Amino acid sequence: MTTRKPTGEITVGADVASRQPFAHLSAPNASFYRDVLMTFARARDRFIVHMRPEDVSADLGRPGDGEPVVAALEKLVDWGNLRSDPDTGRVTSVEDFHRARYLYQLTTAGQAAEEAIAVYEEAIGRRGVLQSVALEDIAAQLRALAELVTADEARLDPAKVHLLLLALAERFTGLADNAQAFMASLRRVIDFADGDVVAFVAYKQRLIDYINRFIADLANRGAEIATLLGQIEAAGVDRLLTIAARREAADAVPGLPAGSEAGTDIVATSAGADTSAAADTAAAYDTAIRMAVDAWRNRWRGLRDWFLSADSRHPSQARLLRGAAITAITQLIDTVAALNERRSGRSDRSADFRALARWFAQAPDDAGAHRLWRAAFGLTPARHLTVTQETVAAWQEHEPAPSTPWRQAPPVRISPQLRKTGSYERRGQPNRVADRAEQRRFLAEQAAQEAEQVAAARERLATVRPVLLSELGVLDRQAFRLFLGVLSDALSARLPGDSEVNTTTSDGTMEIRLSLVPDGGVVRIETADGVLHGPQHFVEIIDLTAVRRRVEVAV
Repeated sequence: MTTRKPTGEITVGADVASRQPFAHLSAPNASFYRDVLMTFARARDRFIVHMRPEDVSADLGRPGDGEPVVAALEKLVDWGNLRSDPDTGRVTSVEDFHRARYLYQLTTAGQAAEEAIAVYEEAIGRRGVLQSVALEDIAAQLRALAELVTADEARLDPAKVHLLLLALAERFTGLADNAQAFMASLRRVIDFADGDVVAFVAYKQRLIDYINRFIADLANRGAEIATLLGQIEAAGVDRLLTIAARREAADAVPGLPAGSEAGTDIVATSAGADTSAAADTAAAYDTAIRMAVDAWRNRWRGLRDWFLSADSRHPSQARLLRGAAITAITQLIDTVAALNERRSGRSDRSADFRALARWFAQAPDDAGAHRLWRAAFGLTPARHLTVTQETVAAWQEHEPAPSTPWRQAPPVRISPQLRKTGSYERRGQPNRVADRAEQRRFLAEQAAQEAEQVAAARERLATVRPVLLSELGVLDRQAFRLFLGVLSDALSARLPGDSEVNTTTSDGTMEIRLSLVPDGGVVRIETADGVLHGPQHFVEIIDLTAVRRRVEVAV
């Protein structure tokens, strides 16, 4: 361990490797140690290396309270977070020289520990979001790359290609990380819903609306992004990745001549220089290019796998995210239903008993406690007996003590009818059965109205021939919601690389045939809820229920 001689010299022992810069986290006053270390982190941001104890005290807002700070600094030195050096700048006499004064600074291990703790706290406190704007940015950057991939080599700007790919990789990485963090935080919200039921129920609807909006954006933008990825790969994406790799390799290899793009160029342009050094530089440059190309191909593959499904057994991450979001909505609804059922029906027996115990403890006297007992448990009087007015008057006149045995207590006078017949039921006409015909008629009208709306929406969407999406016209709210469901089923069934798809909706009521229009651009579909943007397609929608009705009539 580190010891100090009276002269202020420092001796480093053999157990330096055994120091534990994380030991302060489990110390009794860990929060104070964290505050002290944070002063050094803030000082480092101000480009200050050494700090005296009084500087630390002032930064902590505790001027004049130096003893606890000095003790904490000494412990942090022992743990290896800090290093102490003799403070000889303030020595003016021999006595000052022999008095222990030290300057403190973060050690390499202490700085690494602070960075690790910062990363841990950031990861723990991170709350991800589903970024619809990121999808739009990725689509815009892919459109720009699609224009560059078809350009001639002479017209390509390497800097523009490299910056586009860097921005695309950064935006995609942020989207994937935030989506993963969001699903994890959503799982925690569902797990800890019992903590604050009222806040959870109020938060639930906003969260469901937010997820639904992202699912719709993911279905629309995801289809466009998948199409752009296919176009860029068909035109030759490796050319763009190689251009970006060359720019990165030029920074990675020192001593590279300006304008060199291959190892042979380096050797050729190094006339009069050391041939072996030029050959080594060329080899290092070629190796750097290969490594950079492999890294960019791996990033591009990650982007492709996120939006394009390899086959039915290996769906894309976007499809998995959409399925996970839909499952989360179902779990949220189930959780709210369980909470509502708990509040309206079942109760927590242990909580009831605790509340009853508090009421007993707060009873003003024994008579109040007995009344509470009878009200809570209903054990007296017997439910099948009726107390007559004579019995009540006798109790009020001679109220027995709670300790009176049952044998010595006043008797209960019952009705002669109960003694004679064994039953105290009063004869008479039974209650009439409630008539629910009006409620059933209302529910039937509501169901018929909804069925008519769905049938009208199917009739509105049905086409007699393949038409363009732009020819669908303005859709009302019911037709638009049905169209989104049909379109989602078609896009989910389309495999990567396919431009046509023919599928049936999950309920078996409609069939859709979707065909991509090459160079069709982006179309606008006016709806009651807004404007839907998407790539141009030929679409044919068949109402299978109408087909079945015609077949039944013909038979």
